[in-house]
Amino acid sequence: MKRVLLTGMSGAGKSSVIQALAARGYKAVDADYGWSERGPDGDWLWREDRIQHLLSTEDSDILFLSGCATNQGKFYPQFDHIILLSAPAAVLFERLAHRTTNTYGKTPDELAQVRRDLETVEPLLRRGAEYEIDTCAPLEQVVESILRIVEPAERSPVPLLDGKPEEDTRCF
Repeated sequence: MKRVLLTGMSGAGKSSVIQALAARGYKAVDADYGWSERGPDGDWLWREDRIQHLLSTEDSDILFLSGCATNQGKFYPQFDHIILLSAPAAVLFERLAHRTTNTYGKTPDELAQVRRDLETVEPLLRRGAEYEIDTCAPLEQVVESILRIVEPAERSPVPLLDGKPEEDTRCF
């Protein structure tokens, strides 16, 4: 079984991508829901026992896991691919302001935390990632770019996204 981590900042599109992959029939898990919890210092942590069990279960050809947590690096060796989903800060803040599926990123304190995370956490994610995909492309194009990484022999030889945002910076 291939294991693929989709990580990135709040508003990068992780949940949208994981939902699109699930709609295509892939085993796709959003770690924000039931797989994570707040740690004693307020950081978001993966529930290690649950994540380990998920990664150890061989019940599909591919597992896509999306999330961003302080302790995710502990699991990096178990992933076949680590993909950073990214977008310019202005796009992230626009998405956070308008999303209805998650309340995070609405308060001034949360927005300040996202700004700090862009400066401190995203560079760490970038160093740990094998690939980076700019999610300013349409959602289906982002999903196809991910699938070309994970299933290259089964996909057309269209190049991966080159990181250039589309005209509409709100993206998907």
